[in-house]
Amino acid sequence: MIFKNLQIYRLRPDWHIGVPASKADLTAWLEQGQFTRCPPDQPASCGWTPPREHGDLVHEVGGHRLLAFATEQRLLPAETINRTVRELADRAAADQGHILGRKGLRELRERVTADLLPQAFTRIRRTHVWLDRKGGWLGIDASTRAGADPALAHYCRCVGGKPVTLLRPASAPSAMMAAWLAKGEGGPGFTIDRDCELRAADEKQAVRYTNQPLTDAAIADEIRAHLATGQMPARLSLTWNDRVSFTLTDSLEIRRLFFIYLSEEMSGFSGSTVEEKLDFDFSLMAHELAQFLPALLRALGGEAA
Repeated sequence: MIFKNLQIYRLRPDWHIGVPASKADLTAWLEQGQFTRCPPDQPASCGWTPPREHGDLVHEVGGHRLLAFATEQRLLPAETINRTVRELADRAAADQGHILGRKGLRELRERVTADLLPQAFTRIRRTHVWLDRKGGWLGIDASTRAGADPALAHYCRCVGGKPVTLLRPASAPSAMMAAWLAKGEGGPGFTIDRDCELRAADEKQAVRYTNQPLTDAAIADEIRAHLATGQMPARLSLTWNDRVSFTLTDSLEIRRLFFIYLSEEMSGFSGSTVEEKLDFDFSLMAHELAQFLPALLRALGGEAA
């Protein structure tokens, strides 16, 4: 299991209930919010499901834990509802001799939705969560905070509180990225790659560089000129120690996460089962993240008090 994106949170040390010492304790809490298939009369359902087929709700390898948050949604397009409502409304107008009012249309829409919902196809999506008790990290494989929020909120509900906080670096990511671009080099251990986006304060203007040598003299001068006008980096692609490449955003989201070193290790792995391959992938990824995240935090000036 290799994450492609990462939303980073801190496990709060003062909330011991949010960081259970035993796998059994965490499993018991998550069972309160276990996933069940969506009933015919409901538009969606969500909950925890085993990360491995036929496995436990909490999968643990080398002190790192992997969770899977599943959401099932009934796919009922608004166009289908609207078309059915129009047809029934036109038929009612012809039969009764008058057009339905706003209240009548609202009630008709509710009836149509209730009738069509059990017939709708469903889609199941899984969001994976990584827990590192030793390092105090909680990471969610999502490209945006909004995408991570359902899994995070469900975790907090199951443990009965809010055992996590957003990671808060001492320096704003946009300010540090601007400093790196101005110097033409990243923080300690980090190199600037080939993608960047600069935005004006009003966010109406944006300059994007895609697959460009950002440290090349001419392009670097151009970027410095944009920075001098007040534009700030919204995202920047970086590589850490030739091991992890990623795109960092101004809201501390990590996107397009790729483990360079691990891809070579995994190419030579020939596990006999899917479960063994998942264990191998997850253990290597978790070990790498446990080193990468502290390095990124140091590059951003450390963690805010």
